[in-house]
Amino acid sequence: MGKFQVIDHPLIQHKLTIIRDKNCGTKVFREVVNEIAMLMAYEVSRDMPLEDVEIETPITVSTQKTLSGKKVAIVPILRAGIGMVDGILELIPAAKVGHIGLFRDEETLEPNEYFFKMPEDIDSRQLFIVDPMLATGGSAIMAIDSLKKRGASNMKFVCLVAAPEGVKALQDAHPDVDIYTAALDDHLNEQGYIVPGLGDAGDRLFGTK
Repeated sequence: MGKFQVIDHPLIQHKLTIIRDKNCGTKVFREVVNEIAMLMAYEVSRDMPLEDVEIETPITVSTQKTLSGKKVAIVPILRAGIGMVDGILELIPAAKVGHIGLFRDEETLEPNEYFFKMPEDIDSRQLFIVDPMLATGGSAIMAIDSLKKRGASNMKFVCLVAAPEGVKALQDAHPDVDIYTAALDDHLNEQGYIVPGLGDAGDRLFGTK
């Protein structure tokens, strides 16, 4: 079973409270989502491999550590996932970005894929799949299905808020994928929204209804 981790750093908890508040406007919501994503990226990237490199400090020649060229791609699930990309790029600026477009059928609540565009070498990259919400798990499962079909194998799923139902569904479907969230919320309501959650992240990021 992949790792499940709640990254509950005090700064993350504080910032999450800001965006949960229904009175938080679009501008602040967008900024804080990126800040949380950047703070989470610090932990999500903790096991990136290192290798030795010889450098010369002002004092002496020394062997030190550098990232061992493990290539990263950030894969937002459209559209809300876009809100987390810039924050992660702040920490890992060499990462490539792929996109998966999914929409949820309002009747069946099932996701449908309408867009898929990735770097060519996703089979050799560490992928961070990002979406602010892990609710039913349907979108995350479908995104990872799509990526596996096209050769990806090394994936982590990163969200801001997760429902227990979504975590279980994603773990059952893809036990090899690590899941990182800033909060494990209480439950899903009958409309498929996370409770207490933060509402529709896409609408709140982009000012739509």
